[in-house]
Amino acid sequence: CTTHWRHAERLARMYPEARVDPNVLYVDDGSVLTSAGTAAGIDLCLHIVRTVQGSHVANSIARRMVVPPHRDGGQAQYVAMPLPECESEALAPLLDWMTENLGLDLPVPALAARVHMSPRTFARRFAAETGTTPARWLRDQRVLAAQRLLEHSDLPVDVVADRVGFGTAAVLRQHFLRLRQTTPQAYRRAFRAAEAVPVS
Repeated sequence: CTTHWRHAERLARMYPEARVDPNVLYVDDGSVLTSAGTAAGIDLCLHIVRTVQGSHVANSIARRMVVPPHRDGGQAQYVAMPLPECESEALAPLLDWMTENLGLDLPVPALAARVHMSPRTFARRFAAETGTTPARWLRDQRVLAAQRLLEHSDLPVDVVADRVGFGTAAVLRQHFLRLRQTTPQAYRRAFRAAEAVPVS
């Protein structure tokens, strides 16, 4: 079974005989089907429709709902959020700025200088507020931004990579494989929105 990654440890403690997998979107275990979070619940519902009524019906529903027609249950949960909650008055505006400028080179010393901190203090505060390092946070946000461009544009993969700050398609592919267990091209084929719109 699975659940939202934030609750997986608690579920495993409450039901020690259950085999909880916190790293997937949903699990179809015959008569018991479980999902991780709200969006994954939609994925699971579409999976059920696809299983019972076929992909044509499931794809039609997905188009009406404006969601990807199919996300495999074994795909990794999208743990990193596009705009993570941050209570720090110093860091919250910086996270917003970083999200809007993913295509730039964003080294820790430069980010620390923007909030008037030493790099060491910045890295410590950043980890305390976001639960991760600046480099990992940037990587995750860049992958999320790449996903949106792959879903909603016809931009070539190397252009997508450059726009989100990875520089080359090879670097984007490396991070995509590690975080999503798929390639950018395969992701685009599987999760492409029904009607792609050009991105200027």
